[in-house]
Amino acid sequence: MRKSILVFFLILGASLSHAQDKNKTVTFEVKGNCGMCKSRIEKTAIKIAGVKFALWNVDTKEFKAIIDERKCSIDMVKKKIAGIGHDIKGYIAPLDVYNNLPACCQYRNPESIHMNHEKH
Repeated sequence: MRKSILVFFLILGASLSHAQDKNKTVTFEVKGNCGMCKSRIEKTAIKIAGVKFALWNVDTKEFKAIIDERKCSIDMVKKKIAGIGHDIKGYIAPLDVYNNLPACCQYRNPESIHMNHEKH
């Protein structure tokens, strides 16, 4: 009986340890406008423990990352990015942080799309 219980817990432990992927690719949309946004988003993401790769596309607004789920979660990455002023579905950037973004990065303002983003 003890061997059966031990085997059960070993199998359970082994299956739980594989439930978290150490190279999980995640993709989601992040609001932003320009190269400054790209730099801010990618630098913030890559500083999170467990994020191995981060790339944000200015044109499509798609954010891709490779994360180690044993060290961080998708929610952690989304919260950090929203915390620096960029909205993500389900995570709204704090208004005071958003208002401190450079004018060309304030994506909620439709006029910011027409600003000169070449300098960034």
